[in-house]
Amino acid sequence: MFKIITQTDDFVVVEKSAGINFHDEKQQGSGLFSQVKKQMQIQFSTSELYPVHRLDKMTSGLVIFAKNIKSAQIFGKLFENHKIEKYYLAISDSKPTKKQGLIKGDMAKSRRGMYKLLRTLENPAITQFFSYPIASKKRLYLLKPHSGKTHQLRVALSSISAPILGDSLYNAKSVADRGYLHAYALRFEFLDTPYQFIVAPSEGEYFSSVEIKSKLAEIEQPWLLNWPKKV
Repeated sequence: MFKIITQTDDFVVVEKSAGINFHDEKQQGSGLFSQVKKQMQIQFSTSELYPVHRLDKMTSGLVIFAKNIKSAQIFGKLFENHKIEKYYLAISDSKPTKKQGLIKGDMAKSRRGMYKLLRTLENPAITQFFSYPIASKKRLYLLKPHSGKTHQLRVALSSISAPILGDSLYNAKSVADRGYLHAYALRFEFLDTPYQFIVAPSEGEYFSSVEIKSKLAEIEQPWLLNWPKKV
């Protein structure tokens, strides 16, 4: 369900599996937070653990947990001030209206727990992205969100007619072995120490292809790319 990537005295970074809820569910039992907290107590005698951000159930990849209240407060400020760089991978099997650039707009609740992107810009969700053609008329997306809205990336790709493969909410007609969204990389500075983490997806037929692995090797460190301007 998860793998510990690294830990310090102040935080732990784990890789979350797809299909596990962040919090506990009545029908499916312990969520990611409970599982990580239990493992940290058993393996490392860690008495405290605090969630500082979350991933949707279908999303795999990197998650940070703070190991004390002071660290949780610091991470809270870092996220609030957009000082933590986040990069995601996604796959879509639909033709997008644009292949790279900026997706920007306010978000509002829609139907059945969905959200939609508006044309207004009062408090917009902002996402930069690149995309790359892959086999079977699919595209790989590298996404850099600059805000942390609920379902932001799922809505962003849906808004350019490229909903994520396997996303049962925004792409209900697609059939896949998982929802193809992965929290790929993190970069931030914590107490004057720089940290960066990159973890390629390890689950899913399409994420596991040689073509995807080759493209990720070509991209290397996503923060070094010439990202579209945030205008």
